[in-house]
Parts: sequence; C-alpha cells; structure tokens
Amino acid sequence: MSMKLNVGDIVRLRKPHPCGNNEFEIKRTGMDFRIECLKCGHQAWITRVKLERNIKEILLRQDTPQA
Repeated sequence: MSMKLNVGDIVRLRKPHPCGNNEFEIKRTGMDFRIECLKCGHQAWITRVKLERNIKEILLRQDTPQA
C-alpha cells in the first residue's frame, strides 16, 4: 500500500541534498514525484517507490489534495 502524499507536503529524507539540506516540498504527485529542496530551490524527479523508501518523516501534511 502506498503512502498518502499530497502536493505541498514537507518531507525529511534519509540522505541530504548536495547543498546539505534534507527537507523537501512535494510539487507534483503520481507515479513520479517532483520534489523541491527547501534550501537551494533545486527541483528533482523521483519515482514513488524510491521516494517512499527514502522518507524519514513527514514534517508538514496538507489536509486536502490539490488538483
């Protein structure tokens, strides 16, 4: 069963981005996710399976899914 992740959620990943930050905002959901580093603003595409495996915790959860 996949995690309930919505656009706007803030997640902490296990491995940090090269800029040293490990907190990301989810910008797009689906089979692939677009995440944005909250420190440097770099955006990256990551598969759902890889993202779910690498999430350490969900820091901020959006209540309603956005279209």
